[in-house]
Amino acid sequence: MNTPEQTVLILGATGRFGAAATRAFAAAGWRVLAQRRQPRAGASAAANVHWLDADLSDPAALAARAAGAQVVVHAMNPAAYTDAAWRAETAGMMRAAIDIGTRLGALLLFPGNVYNFGAGMPALLQEGTPQRPTTVKGQLRVELEALLAQAHAATGLRSVVIRAGDFFGSGHGSLLDLVLAKDLRRGRVGLPGARDVATAWAYLPDLARTFERVAQQHARLEGAQVFHFSGHALNGQDWCEALAAIAREAGWLRPGKELKVAPLPWGLIRAGGLLLPSWASLAQMRYLWTTPHRLANDRLTALIGPEPHTPLPQAARQALKDLGWLADATPPKPAFAH
Repeated sequence: MNTPEQTVLILGATGRFGAAATRAFAAAGWRVLAQRRQPRAGASAAANVHWLDADLSDPAALAARAAGAQVVVHAMNPAAYTDAAWRAETAGMMRAAIDIGTRLGALLLFPGNVYNFGAGMPALLQEGTPQRPTTVKGQLRVELEALLAQAHAATGLRSVVIRAGDFFGSGHGSLLDLVLAKDLRRGRVGLPGARDVATAWAYLPDLARTFERVAQQHARLEGAQVFHFSGHALNGQDWCEALAAIAREAGWLRPGKELKVAPLPWGLIRAGGLLLPSWASLAQMRYLWTTPHRLANDRLTALIGPEPHTPLPQAARQALKDLGWLADATPPKPAFAH
């Protein structure tokens, strides 16, 4: 557990990752300054979580309110999953986070993803793997990480990107509830990719605990660094088996019956993308579930030891409980994996 002097500022604390990070840091004993644009029902009421209702229009004022924070977590997201929203918002959010982190002399932590590597990415992704983005969002992600390196060169800001795969858990808005388990109560599973292609996934409570463990090392981390979070390497069959077991336990699937598999209708999504920007953005990302890849976490485990890792059956069950779909799941006790 950390001492009361350990303080973290979480920017975007009501988003899915921001909320998970708020819970992880609070549980570990940090004083958490949780920034949000406006109050929201269901926000953490832990005694060591202090809400800062403010937007990013005045980074200097927000930094003043967060005086003493040794760590800043950038957990902000654009308002929509479209190229236009990302072009309009992501750089401004990062510049505000950099401004705040610089004013505080804090370590800035940012959740990265695999968009940087593009459709030709290799099966094993390491920190030094060449980045060749093939989408607008991938190029923007490369530019955001470049801003962190530039800030270090210009002002000495220390930063860490922790790169992870597809998020799931801690609420609505992931492929789990939008695709995979959307029709689970009717005995169906949706698959964005093939049954035998394993890709990178990150259970958000595990990733949030990893951020906290990296933050514990804030005093000795220098430069603009990148670490990879391994999480889970899962294929469609892995998801089918985990979700079928949950469906049987919940009475949604009779014993001995198998889930019906419904592949994501990519042709329809591409056609719909002519009218709906969010569908067009999703269609661009199809390669993420057809190209096998996993993240090597050797640098991360050398820093923090074994990575927090909740086995898929427990993680999926708790994620469905977080969605309000299961009433009898209990929070899993995380294991650790190298």
